[in-house]
Amino acid sequence: MRIILDGMGGDHAPAEIVKGAVEAAALIPHELVLVGKQEAIEEELRKCKYTGDQIKIVNADDVITMEDSPVKAIRRKKEASLVVALNMIKAGEGDLLISGGNTGALVVGSRLLLGRIDGIDRPVLASIYPCLGKEPSLLVDAGASSEAKAHNLLEYGLMGSIFVEKVWGRQNPRVGLVNLGVEETKGTAVTKDAHQKLKVAPLNFVGNVEAREVPKSACDVIVCDGFVGNVILKLSEGLAMNILKVVKNKLMTNIKTKLAAVMLKTQLMELKSDFDYEEYGGAPILGVNGAVIKIHGSSTASAVKNAIIKGIPYGEENVVETIRISMLDLAEIVGETEEIAEE
Repeated sequence: MRIILDGMGGDHAPAEIVKGAVEAAALIPHELVLVGKQEAIEEELRKCKYTGDQIKIVNADDVITMEDSPVKAIRRKKEASLVVALNMIKAGEGDLLISGGNTGALVVGSRLLLGRIDGIDRPVLASIYPCLGKEPSLLVDAGASSEAKAHNLLEYGLMGSIFVEKVWGRQNPRVGLVNLGVEETKGTAVTKDAHQKLKVAPLNFVGNVEAREVPKSACDVIVCDGFVGNVILKLSEGLAMNILKVVKNKLMTNIKTKLAAVMLKTQLMELKSDFDYEEYGGAPILGVNGAVIKIHGSSTASAVKNAIIKGIPYGEENVVETIRISMLDLAEIVGETEEIAEE
């Protein structure tokens, strides 16, 4: 397997990307390819005292910045590290791409350069959603498209289910639709239509899920449009950070509470790790002809290493091909269901 890394993507690139690649190389047998400015990457490899041949470099002289317009950057910056990396995936020169660069450019570039899987109307950015004391869920859509039609939500559920089963190893993952009530009759016209479509799909659909149940691991795959998904993610992140801050302040008020903090140090560290994105790897872009993972822009070497290791099944388990085949089967099921409804 050949894993491609956008060596210039992220706030701390190329230093943390290179360091993460070196740390991962010590743990896996796969080839790693760093795409970016060769001299800069070579310098970072020297700092890491890396002398092996498991890590390769592909030179790319340009960089897509966070300020660049995604569409213009993908079309005009042909020698940018992200564009070169995507074209390598398209040419079959890599099995998995990981980037911490401009999210919009990565999503747009994946759509334009790799193309959509047949049957997928709208590729989507998924995100790992931490659940306290339990395994995380996969939230689809995390913000790639602010609006979605019912059949898009159906696609999200199917792709998310396949990813969770193949990459995370969960059999028969539970798929839930975010709504303002659990009843089938609740919600907008779109969510009500999506509910009916998800019911007849070959999924373990557990029905509507209210937002308050999402952090409790009500389902393995959280389905919603990008507007709702992004609000859920940012609200949860802000709430978690503020709760941890309040707890810390409370525990520092006097001698007694400080002693309690010392006694609870292990539990508090575990609580913090539940919200730490670096522990979970990256967020997949689903629905394109290639395995692509987005990592946080401020990822450290540890986050890069975890994304590499935990992303390996995305390439090895033929997730893209499974989605392609599943979409063909889904088209037949939906078609038959619509014919019965018309009769």
